[in-house]
Amino acid sequence: QVQLVESGGGLVQAGGSLNLSCAASGIIPSPNAMGWYRRAPGKTRELVATITSGGSTNYVDSVKGRFTISRDNAKNMVFLQMNSLKPEDTAVYYCNADGRYYSGIRWGPLWGQGTQVTVSS
Repeated sequence: QVQLVESGGGLVQAGGSLNLSCAASGIIPSPNAMGWYRRAPGKTRELVATITSGGSTNYVDSVKGRFTISRDNAKNMVFLQMNSLKPEDTAVYYCNADGRYYSGIRWGPLWGQGTQVTVSS
């Protein structure tokens, strides 16, 4: 069974940086799309960034130029480097991934447990 395990959240001052990591466990081919979403207090979950197995990326406008998504296909991991953090980036960040087992059966989309990012002003 595939699981997504996140790490790297925390408390940081405005202008600081954090790096989030997410690993997809299990003996699986490299996932297709992987990404990060976030849910701020009182708001719905929103897409932050996605990356395909080929490395194509997509970002929400509010993080362009500040956040960078990357992945390590050999380790089935996805990362989110967050720079120039703002108080409005405060949210629970969720890893998301989708893919198939070697048998061809789809195991996703799956969500990680979430990691809290708090940016103080």
